[in-house]
Amino acid sequence: MIDHEQARTKMVDCQIRPNDVTSFDVLSVFGSVPREEFVPARNRDLAYVDEDIAVHVDAVGAFKRYLMEPMSMARLVQLADVGKDDIVLDVGCGTGYSTAILSELCNSVVALECDETLAKQAEERLTQLNYDNAVVVTGALEDGYADEGPYDVIFIGGAIDEVPEALKAQLKEGGRLVAVVGLGNGGSAKLFTKKNGLVSGRAVFNCAVKPLPGFQREKTFEF
Repeated sequence: MIDHEQARTKMVDCQIRPNDVTSFDVLSVFGSVPREEFVPARNRDLAYVDEDIAVHVDAVGAFKRYLMEPMSMARLVQLADVGKDDIVLDVGCGTGYSTAILSELCNSVVALECDETLAKQAEERLTQLNYDNAVVVTGALEDGYADEGPYDVIFIGGAIDEVPEALKAQLKEGGRLVAVVGLGNGGSAKLFTKKNGLVSGRAVFNCAVKPLPGFQREKTFEF
């Protein structure tokens, strides 16, 4: 039987801390949020391994979603520099783990999920674990959730081809948007900020994570 509390401590000390995560607040929340509660029961003993964990597969196996590996997620959360007064949009919340992490760092989180099954799971888990400053909503991930915006922080929980204009528009002046742009080993963690109404981004570190649905560029013919 796995001791999840001990495994969580080892995750922080052996996976996250040695990989340039120095924020005390980020280390603390990754050491306190029970990751095992956000994976399928059959995978609970794998909750703290240093890899992505499948959390949902559709009936034909074509649609897959993953819980991001701890090290990559922790670096991305640190990059977002979430503050206690911030309103956060968590894009692609999956089963709600990223939402739980963010909720411990900010004022409130809007957790956006496109899959109704995942959204229901996230809502149930967050309620059971008393993350009362988080609300789960459903909709197309690439559209964001303008009804509760604009946001101080937008966290995109997977790899994308590009940041849609709809999400940039939902960022507050001075706000931060964190995303992994590019797939596989070509992925780069980028920090986007809004200044004088304009959004600009810069690459911060290489990062390979699983893609989110809805953000793929349409393929075009080239002559």
